[in-house]
Amino acid sequence: MIQPIGREPLRVVDQVSMFHLLLVVLDPYTYESSWVLETAGRILEDFREADCRAAFLVTADAKDAATFLGPWADRQMVFIDPDRTTVKGLGLEKIPALIHIGNDASVIGKSESWDPDGWREITDNLSSMMSWSRPVFPIAGDPVAFEGSPALG
Repeated sequence: MIQPIGREPLRVVDQVSMFHLLLVVLDPYTYESSWVLETAGRILEDFREADCRAAFLVTADAKDAATFLGPWADRQMVFIDPDRTTVKGLGLEKIPALIHIGNDASVIGKSESWDPDGWREITDNLSSMMSWSRPVFPIAGDPVAFEGSPALG
């Protein structure tokens, strides 16, 4: 299950029936997620017009997710996971994470922690599948690779 802000939870399979899903998973209560927020937002923004859905998955309620994301909450699709059910279902151990889910709800790519090379592998693959341009990262000001925080809190 995955829950859009302000709506009832939906099955992941229903979210990907027509489009692949690219999720940046963040924990608003950790420094690690705040360090990568701007970079992650740019990555998602690069896929906004592609034939996929790009969204944040935030391990908080709607209010805390919106507060943490700031203007990104208005610019990107946002799902919330306050009890971390979706995070558990995706088998995540570290956050932040980048996950690419295909039309059959299978995980096509997953990179945990902030690992620019791992994230780039996922975005390059998605770009190829969507015949889309590849996002450029890291750029000056982006964080260096770092270990994430525990995904289950």
